[in-house]
Amino acid sequence: MLTQIYKPGQGKYTRLGSGFTAGVIVAAGCYRLYEMLTASDVSLWISTMVPTVILVGLSACMYWLLNKPAAADFLIAAEGELKKVNWSSRKEIAVSTFVVIIVVLFMAALLGTTDFVFQLVFQVLIG
Repeated sequence: MLTQIYKPGQGKYTRLGSGFTAGVIVAAGCYRLYEMLTASDVSLWISTMVPTVILVGLSACMYWLLNKPAAADFLIAAEGELKKVNWSSRKEIAVSTFVVIIVVLFMAALLGTTDFVFQLVFQVLIG
C-alpha cells in the first residue's frame, strides 16, 4: 500500500515536475548542511549521516505527499486545466513584449521629466 502509486498515469508530468523540483531543493539544502557541518568541528560520520538521513526522510515524505489522494487529485486537475489553456503564439508574445517595453520606457521618461520639473520648481521656491 505504501509503494502503490495513486492513479498512475494521471497527472504524470505535474507530479514528476513537482517531485523533481522539491527533490532539487531538498538536495541543495542537504548539501549546504553537509558543507556547514564539515566546516565545523564535528566528525565526518555526523557531517555525512545527518544530511543523508534528512534527504532520505524528506524524499520519503515527498513520495508520500505526491501520492496522497488530495494532493494527487489537485495535481491531476491542475494538469488537466493546463491542457485546456489557449497559449499565445510566438508572434503575439513578441508584439506584447515590445508594447510593454515601449510603455515602460515612455512612463520612465514621463516620470523622469516630471521629477526634473518639480526639482527645478522647488529649487526656485526654496533657494
